[in-house]
Amino acid sequence: MPEGIRLNKFLASCGVASRRKCDDLIAEGHVEINGKIVIELGTKVLPTDHVKFDGRRLSQESEMTIILNKPMGYVCTRHDPEGRKTIYELLPKKFQHLNYVGRLDIQSSGLLILTNSGELNELLTHPRYHVHKEYEVYLDRAFDPAHTKAFIDGIPITEGLAKAVSVDFFSRKRCHMVLAQGYNRQIRRMFSRMGYKVRDLERIRIGCFMDINLPEGSFRPMNSRELEQAKRNDPDESPKSRK
Repeated sequence: MPEGIRLNKFLASCGVASRRKCDDLIAEGHVEINGKIVIELGTKVLPTDHVKFDGRRLSQESEMTIILNKPMGYVCTRHDPEGRKTIYELLPKKFQHLNYVGRLDIQSSGLLILTNSGELNELLTHPRYHVHKEYEVYLDRAFDPAHTKAFIDGIPITEGLAKAVSVDFFSRKRCHMVLAQGYNRQIRRMFSRMGYKVRDLERIRIGCFMDINLPEGSFRPMNSRELEQAKRNDPDESPKSRK
């Protein structure tokens, strides 16, 4: 790479953060090249450069992405001050450095992606990409179909208007809901505003990623075909929902 690569792309390839977040970190003075702090966003990194982030020497890693079927009772963090079990306790040491993409709260289960790819992290989380996430939801009581329109049109919460892409009921208390947003505890809060309580919540799909055969608490590496498909972000290639 004789011309070098942009600094934010280099940082993302080292697993620091998404490119967008790396721009903020550069501007805040966290990065130095060859012993000098660099804050210019367009800076290029050459093969001979020594790059440090907060004093730590960086080198580009081989891209690694896994999918985890998170059980209830685990929190999405590396270190929990309350001493609760974390998702990293389910993973061997070689995967401990991977960053989780989005969260599932302690009461929820289902698919969670962990990666050292800043590019993939941004593709799956930035609102402009509209990545669909699908959930299986069980309610405390029978759902009134007249409320469906409110979920599609949007329900006001503190952060804004929380909307569902689709809501499909398979029984009076069980549905699949698809979101393109990522507000904290969004589904639970939406149903709560409409007078329902979520009894059980499982994420069954993230974009094109869906693995109904992955046992709870288990994980597997992503293959190259899946990663290529995810980076294309082609909604037509997303698998059909399980019924």
